[in-house]
Amino acid sequence: MIELEARRDGLLLPVRAHAGARRSELRGAQDGALKVAVTQVPEKGKANKAIIELLADALSLKKSQIELISGETSSQKKFLIRGVDRETLAERIAAVLDCGDLSDGA
Repeated sequence: MIELEARRDGLLLPVRAHAGARRSELRGAQDGALKVAVTQVPEKGKANKAIIELLADALSLKKSQIELISGETSSQKKFLIRGVDRETLAERIAAVLDCGDLSDGA
C-alpha cells in the first residue's frame, strides 16, 4: 500500500524511481512508495520531468499539480500533489495498477 501523507498544501506521494528503463510505467508499490520507471536518463532533471509527466498522464492530473519536494538526485523521491483528496488519488493509483499496467515490457 502506498503511504499518502496529508499536508496542509496537498498530499505527499512517495516514489521509488528507476530512470533509464526500457519503458515508462507505474510498476506497483514497494515499501510504501509508488514504483515508477521512466526511459529518460537521470541527467539535468530530465528523469524528474519525465516522472512528473508520467504521473500527470497516468493519474489524470495537471503537471502544475505535481511538485518534486525531495529526492532530486535520489531514487527515493517525494512529490507534493495538489488539488486532489487522498481518497481520489488512492483510487486513481489503484485503478492504474489494477489494470495490468505493471508489465516490465519486452
